[in-house]
Amino acid sequence: MVANVVGRSACAGLLVVVLAALSPAQAQQPTANAIALAKEIIVVKGGSAIYDPVVPALVENARRLFLQTNPMLAKDLGEVGAKLTAELTPRTAELMNEGARLYASKFTEQELKDVLAFYKSPLGRKVISQEPVILDQSTANIDEWAIKVGNEIVVKFRAEMRRRGHEI
Repeated sequence: MVANVVGRSACAGLLVVVLAALSPAQAQQPTANAIALAKEIIVVKGGSAIYDPVVPALVENARRLFLQTNPMLAKDLGEVGAKLTAELTPRTAELMNEGARLYASKFTEQELKDVLAFYKSPLGRKVISQEPVILDQSTANIDEWAIKVGNEIVVKFRAEMRRRGHEI
């Protein structure tokens, strides 16, 4: 009983310290205006497109699951899948709202306005257009580097193990 009370007190104290350490944007619920700004940022950056394939992919996964159990239902499963996709696709707005709420909880309204202004500027539009290219090339660079360093690690492992009298 005492340990339980002490534990609760410690948790409450820790919570107070954490909340005090948070910036005002993080400690408060985002305003409707902040969420609207955040949604606009997501749209301007083209981020809303990440939500578009979610429902069709979920419906397709379910259709394939049912198709495995009875391949004779392919036509009906296809029709039901199309119906469900049309019915549920508007619910991706829930994802957009959550994404906007995340943005709005990490930035003040003024910061959101500044970010939006940046992304609407010529330089911001250039960042938006070049970022996918940079990320793709970075991924390719990481892959190439990982293969090179991975091979080096294997060679060093073998050399060290050979030095210790083990052939691998």
